[in-house]
Amino acid sequence: MTESTLYRECVLTEIDTLPDEYLTFVLQWVHTLRESIALKPAAASLRQAWIEARQGLTYPIETLWDGIDAD
Repeated sequence: MTESTLYRECVLTEIDTLPDEYLTFVLQWVHTLRESIALKPAAASLRQAWIEARQGLTYPIETLWDGIDAD
């Protein structure tokens, strides 16, 4: 059994233990999660980056690591 199969089974087991009235919420949450982490095709990402750059929606390179603490 692969690690992803094990995780899938664990998730499904957890979902099976939920009361039915929460399933709509779980479905919405999973859909939102999938949409937020799915990568766009490279061409779409490049197109969006070009639009943002032309509109001046950029950040100075010096701020790239602001807020990231390396412990």
